Amino acid sequence: MNFHIPHIPNRLKKPRESGITMMMDKGLSVKQAEEFVKSSGEFTDFVKLGFGTALITKDLNSKLRIYRDGNVRPYFGGTLFEIFYVRGMLDDFRKFISGYDLDLVEISDGTVSIEHEIKLEFINILSKDIQVLSEVGSKVSGVVIPLEKWVSMMKTELQAGSWKVIAEARESGTIGIYNPDGSANIELVQDITGNIDHNDVIWEAPLKNQQVYFIKTLGANVNLGNIAPADVLSMEALRLGLRGDTLMDFIPEKPV
Repeated sequence: MNFHIPHIPNRLKKPRESGITMMMDKGLSVKQAEEFVKSSGEFTDFVKLGFGTALITKDLNSKLRIYRDGNVRPYFGGTLFEIFYVRGMLDDFRKFISGYDLDLVEISDGTVSIEHEIKLEFINILSKDIQVLSEVGSKVSGVVIPLEKWVSMMKTELQAGSWKVIAEARESGTIGIYNPDGSANIELVQDITGNIDHNDVIWEAPLKNQQVYFIKTLGANVNLGNIAPADVLSMEALRLGLRGDTLMDFIPEKPV
């Protein structure tokens, strides 16, 4: 804060268990990564290199080093795991991850069909050596997962060794925990939060209205992911009540 004013929500300090912000890097250059860390690294916990971009990113080690030096933990998106899995190259996947000294890995089955017991086994195996994020939900339009199955999968993945589970929304924010118009599937969100500690969930929320919904519903220290680089600072303003959308949410009825 450049000036002290009262009634600002208390944001937990990094490294933190809740209030996590995950930025999605879909192809930033090394220079852009440097500029991002300067402007928004303080507010960012994780950077996910989206899709399979880790396989074609130039100067990948340099970019990872920039994030680490900025106290931001980088990792490769779950689609990369699926790319290796569908080719029967899981040993190569582990070698690839370890070759870049990552301390975080994402396991997903949003595009490729994987038996859930097999996914749980991968989570269990990988979690012995590295912190695991596992994603629940499908990236395929038209695939509907019953509410009770969402909860069941999240619970069993946490039990298998996932540190956090990610609620799927894609980078478009129009699938998974959201309706096609980008609004939250409130029944699904309530079912998840009614059965699982919301601090164990990272909610993908690429759109501003989605970020506002979760901050208003679960508070300033809700875990939010798939945030565009240019939106991290403005989302932190939402968390702190420094934008009109949330300005009145943290003000007491009778301010002192």
